[in-house]
Amino acid sequence: MSFKHQLITVGLIILATVIMRFLPFVLFPDNKPTPRFIHYLGIVLPGAVFGLLMVYALKGVSILGGSHGLPELIGIAVTAAVHLWKKQMLLSISAGTVCYMLLVQFVF
Repeated sequence: MSFKHQLITVGLIILATVIMRFLPFVLFPDNKPTPRFIHYLGIVLPGAVFGLLMVYALKGVSILGGSHGLPELIGIAVTAAVHLWKKQMLLSISAGTVCYMLLVQFVF
């Protein structure tokens, strides 16, 4: 890639980033109520993303071989337990991930 193409690429990335950062403020100003659909998305998307991450993380797990999916199952259980206990998504995801990584590195 030539230097000219690199500059164009970086410029387009900067432009896209600026547009994506300011677009919500242009579309949904403070003086107008937020549409009901956007409120609905704010309610349902976190759970949908969580479900999508679970499907992606568990797609290659084989219960018939190796550790029989035990590290994954324990990691999910820790994630769910911490989330039910503290009700903080980032904390529960972090705890489950750390638990899973420790199990994979040192136990299984």
